[in-house]
Amino acid sequence: MSSPVLYPQGVYGGGDSRSSSTSSSFVRPELESSETVEAELVSVSWNQDSSCFAAGTSHGFRIYNCEPFKETFRRDLKNGGFKIVEMLFRSNILALVGGGPNSQYPSTKALIWDDHQSRCISEFSFRSEIRAVKLRRDRIVVVLEHKIYVYSFVDLRLLLQIETHANPRGLCCLSHHSDTSVLACPGLLRGEIRVEHFGLNMVQTINAHDASIACMTLTLDGLLLATASTKGTLIRIFNTMDGTRLQEVEDWSSGLVQGLACQSKLSTYGLPS
Repeated sequence: MSSPVLYPQGVYGGGDSRSSSTSSSFVRPELESSETVEAELVSVSWNQDSSCFAAGTSHGFRIYNCEPFKETFRRDLKNGGFKIVEMLFRSNILALVGGGPNSQYPSTKALIWDDHQSRCISEFSFRSEIRAVKLRRDRIVVVLEHKIYVYSFVDLRLLLQIETHANPRGLCCLSHHSDTSVLACPGLLRGEIRVEHFGLNMVQTINAHDASIACMTLTLDGLLLATASTKGTLIRIFNTMDGTRLQEVEDWSSGLVQGLACQSKLSTYGLPS
């Protein structure tokens, strides 16, 4: 892990969120003893450049390096585990949301965790369950089922609230190049995607599918968007600047497309069920 990245400590929420004091409401992680802990896998997620992945377990989380493959470190906790573990590239900063068997961490709070200092440096509290958290070096994005909150990572100010169509999967993706700042998420209508170009102060609406969106992904620069719906096996690729459909690929496998991954600016792979 790299040297620590420090941000102000505090508790922040959006317009319909609920804030509470970190000291009074936050169950602070306590490390287990050095004895082996039997843990169930709760979630798996890549970091932004796919060089690492995080595994949320019923007793904490573990971080793995991809090449060479090895476990980088783990945190086994007494208070249960996390259903969301979102890395910030290879830094010591993680976003954590409680979940899994017997977790004492609520699924309505997103914790920004500094593993170098072994402490929570900020907390975002809401009235409904958090579906996803996305990070880039200048943004924290918290996804609820019907709303998305975008915060500044520098001072934790609320920058934007986005109303969405029902989004139980927590679909949302960010670009990760320093010279582009793009967010894609479900729009207000079924099958619609909203694309925010923060640097250009521009919003693009794309009517991607007739059915609800099953998955989506942006290229690292945010200029291309790949989507699939819950109905069929089509993968569609769009230009995020003008919403033009550039390509349509029919998946040759027997299952519905459940996930998408971009290998590079022009390579997109569908992951069947």
